[in-house]
Amino acid sequence: MITAIVFIQADVARLGDVAERIAEVAGVSEVYSVTGELDLVAMVRVRTVDDISTAVTDGINTVDGVLSTQTQIAYRAYSQHDLDEAFSIGL
Repeated sequence: MITAIVFIQADVARLGDVAERIAEVAGVSEVYSVTGELDLVAMVRVRTVDDISTAVTDGINTVDGVLSTQTQIAYRAYSQHDLDEAFSIGL
């Protein structure tokens, strides 16, 4: 599974609608409204790099109200959940 984090600038007057439409794109697992320079952050979880292209280029970028995107591909994940499971082995 490949994870991409997509930073999104959007029309803030339509933010809720834009976020809901992005959440419907195949491969998008979550969409967050955020503070700061960005308006939305979408998590894309797919099987191949080509699927990221499809989700972002053919999906997210075509949603009316999306002004721009920047995509970051995650190459390693760290989480407390993973650490808890690793340390509980054999207990």
